[in-house]
Amino acid sequence: MSLAMILLTFFLPPVAVALTQGVGWQFVLNVVLTVTGWLPGVIHALWINTRSGETLV
Repeated sequence: MSLAMILLTFFLPPVAVALTQGVGWQFVLNVVLTVTGWLPGVIHALWINTRSGETLV
């Protein structure tokens, strides 16, 4: 993960997930987690971005 992606993951978790996974189930789940609490959204975004080696961008 690049520094820009790490910063994006911490400040805008749904955007980081959308850039790596597209707008799908993982994005919707991350939006729900981020709305219920910022930290669960960040943890989910970090998990998604570190486990997938491929990105859409």
